[in-house]
Amino acid sequence: MNTKRTIRDFSEIADLIAAETLTPVDGFSTAFETGLDTSRMGACEEELTCDMPDAMQAQLATEMLVATLFDVLRGTRIESLAPRLAWGIVNSFHKVAEQLDGEADRAAMKVRDLARDADGSEVLMSELEDAQVLCQSLDEAREAVACMRDHAAATYLAESGRPWSSVRGSLVSSKRTASVIAAQDFLAARRMRKAEAHAPQGPVVVFSGGQVWEDHELLTEALDAVKARVPNMVLATTAQDKGCDAIAAAWAARSGTMLIAFTLDRRLGKRAGFARNEQLLGLRPVEAIVCEGSGLQSHLAREVRAKRIPAHFFALKDQRTNRAVA
Repeated sequence: MNTKRTIRDFSEIADLIAAETLTPVDGFSTAFETGLDTSRMGACEEELTCDMPDAMQAQLATEMLVATLFDVLRGTRIESLAPRLAWGIVNSFHKVAEQLDGEADRAAMKVRDLARDADGSEVLMSELEDAQVLCQSLDEAREAVACMRDHAAATYLAESGRPWSSVRGSLVSSKRTASVIAAQDFLAARRMRKAEAHAPQGPVVVFSGGQVWEDHELLTEALDAVKARVPNMVLATTAQDKGCDAIAAAWAARSGTMLIAFTLDRRLGKRAGFARNEQLLGLRPVEAIVCEGSGLQSHLAREVRAKRIPAHFFALKDQRTNRAVA
């Protein structure tokens, strides 16, 4: 005899799906566990003793937010808007993670100041303990939201076929398998050595190409071959949103490769592209992949040869799609 079950709220839906799938994404269990007995999300707020959200429910809720939007709009006259709307959902997680990061940094500064001035008094020690709880709580919340952002970004990639990236700033999380890091943040972090997450350690492979390219497989095969030789590689690209760089970004997301997207510094005017090439070469890359494009790619190719960096050069005529047509 069939037994009917009434579903009253989302948590019951999540429990039902979890019972059938039981395949949590790596990182959620870690991000949503807590070692804190109490937490506080604001200096003037009361301490909380409730638990963190259930990891599986958080994962499913995040995925459903993005995937359901694509499902609802698929096959309709506004289907093309789905990636733009879903981008905003992922970005909302990213913005909240950034806000929590800033709040945690300020809380950490207060902990440092209180620890420096500690005189053993009961009042000051109580204030120090409260500040530590706040800082730890914000760090905990930031990791959880960043994990949700990463899963939302992965769902966006699966639905749209394109990797999600923020308009500006870094996308950094200890739970990510692939991160898009804004070049300015990357360079500043390397100079100041202020955070390991902002300074990925590993051999750098430079990638640059034009905005017009059809043969995706040719480039992904080249990237696969480089990663087979250099498993811990960091890929540095010229951050264009279509053509060769977009292909490389999608490959990095699929393969779990750290990606550094070097955008143009428009303040430099006509020199911006050449300055970016100099920044790429300043990373002392172990290999380079340069595809035919504009004069900037030609300049980068010349510099790569001059520095004797092992390189792979691809011309538009090398594309197998072109040869097939011919």
